[in-house]
Amino acid sequence: MNKFLGITRIVVRDRHVGVSPHMFGYHNDDWIPKILGDPASCFKMAVGKNKRLSKGKKGLKKKIIDPFTRKDWYDVKAPSIFEVRNVGKTLVNRTQGLKNANDALKGRVFETSLADLNKDEQQYFRKIKLRVDEVQGKNLLTNFHGMDFTSDKLRSLVRKWQSLIEAHVDVKTTDGYLLRLFAIAFTKKRPNQIKKTTYAQSSQIRQIRKKMFEIMTSQVSTVDLKELVLKLVPEVIGREIEKACQGIYPLQSVFIRKVKILKSPKFDVQKLLELHSDSLDTGAKVGGARGEFKEPVILEKV
Repeated sequence: MNKFLGITRIVVRDRHVGVSPHMFGYHNDDWIPKILGDPASCFKMAVGKNKRLSKGKKGLKKKIIDPFTRKDWYDVKAPSIFEVRNVGKTLVNRTQGLKNANDALKGRVFETSLADLNKDEQQYFRKIKLRVDEVQGKNLLTNFHGMDFTSDKLRSLVRKWQSLIEAHVDVKTTDGYLLRLFAIAFTKKRPNQIKKTTYAQSSQIRQIRKKMFEIMTSQVSTVDLKELVLKLVPEVIGREIEKACQGIYPLQSVFIRKVKILKSPKFDVQKLLELHSDSLDTGAKVGGARGEFKEPVILEKV
């Protein structure tokens, strides 16, 4: 508090406020408690300035609603080329206003093990991707969307003292799917080989990679997507590559390790329904030709 030319300056919250005692008829320091009163009153906030002071805590009356009460469960169905049709379940918000549940479901991609789809534990390392293309009631009809290997399987294949050869190629199937296939192979010892290492020369690797391109293109371009999946499961293409490259350098662990769908044709519901129809529902003739039907003989006793 300083006096200078009859003006008293008071420091309040680091701000200097100039007050003249002559304004109130005082000429000494007795004016301070009379004018300002309690110093703590300088820092009180007037009620009504801050709107949140008069109100209670925000959000107390808001009802807590379980989000699962507005969701429905759907069954995910795999194509009939797999032994197990029920992949699992998924949920989605019910149709409300402009938000349609079918639009939220279409395009979902599910990843599952081929061992679960075919009940074969030997195929545990293959991961199959299934994409939802159609919704029928509470069932989601899916189609093949890609394949991949588990990371532990790929790491178990890579070893020392051998060459790793990889190749990838873009191929179009007969039904219009543009796919990218990734092949992997490893060199192995020749019969009666004593040498520890089995490294292939760069020229041999180029020849093997060229064979991979040719075989993958010829095997995929002549079939549709359904037939391709049936080839991928027993590793038909891998065995073809291993057999063709035997004269260049012996190979082992030859696999199509990954399949990606780059572009799909225009969606056809009829083809998808055929893919999901069982062998019993194909509409084939059960009996013989017309006119050969005979009534069963009536039994005397039952």
